[in-house]
Amino acid sequence: MTDIVVIGSVNLDLSATVGRLPEPGETITGATLSRFPGGKGANQALAARRLGADVRLIACVGDDAAADEALALLREGGVDLSHVRVLEHSQTGVALICVEPSGENQIVVAPGANTAMGADAFTVGPADAVICQLEIPGDVIARAANDFRGFFCANLAPAKEIDVTVLQRADLVIVNETEAAWYGDTLEACGGLVATTYGSRGASLRKGGALIAEAVPPAVTAVDTVGAGDAFTAALTVALVEGQEPLDALRFACAAGAAAATRPGAQPSLPTREEVEALLGQLPP
Repeated sequence: MTDIVVIGSVNLDLSATVGRLPEPGETITGATLSRFPGGKGANQALAARRLGADVRLIACVGDDAAADEALALLREGGVDLSHVRVLEHSQTGVALICVEPSGENQIVVAPGANTAMGADAFTVGPADAVICQLEIPGDVIARAANDFRGFFCANLAPAKEIDVTVLQRADLVIVNETEAAWYGDTLEACGGLVATTYGSRGASLRKGGALIAEAVPPAVTAVDTVGAGDAFTAALTVALVEGQEPLDALRFACAAGAAAATRPGAQPSLPTREEVEALLGQLPP
């Protein structure tokens, strides 16, 4: 079984479902409020676990009730939480999310304890792969990239400045099209594969600027796209580490992302391997 370490954020998502997203300065009433466990690190950890990997999460939470709620599905799902630190006098991260019927969303994050993770406070240990995202301090990601010698995935979300050595070291960099535009020519420094996602239009995989694979997701009815990118990231990492060919791995990841968009909530929506393979069966060979 594939052994994956995820270093990243843990949040509690407060999600308001609205008829449409508000314009700047506008107040919209009549929303339905839901609470879900979230955070890109936690989402990717649970996604990889549901796809069949053994997963260990390295993260920080506050000493508050929100931490128990944010970790509940990870604990139930069998993710190893022994390296999640509880920080005294700190708050667990919270994401404020608006979702409209098409599944499109707006997100604001109050990171809380996620920003307190220190580069000297953890050891990755043995694993087949490490996944990092950018909701945690950059020095943590840089240290993981420097110390770990296995397959290293950097999901550059949300977009922000990152040490170029991380890009040079990463075996896999994942961005959506907005993040790809933000980084621009910086992505030319990437030494490994670069996956770019385009929502319902699919994804591409490049190396050294050359296109090596493109895939489109199965047709689904999107309900909530929060967590779809995290499902994609986990699935592509799992598939490549398992030895799948790039095109097959990209198709698998697109199907995982599509499946996650069919249900509300980031973590409740994350698909099992059986669900992903069933969706893959709907695609032409």
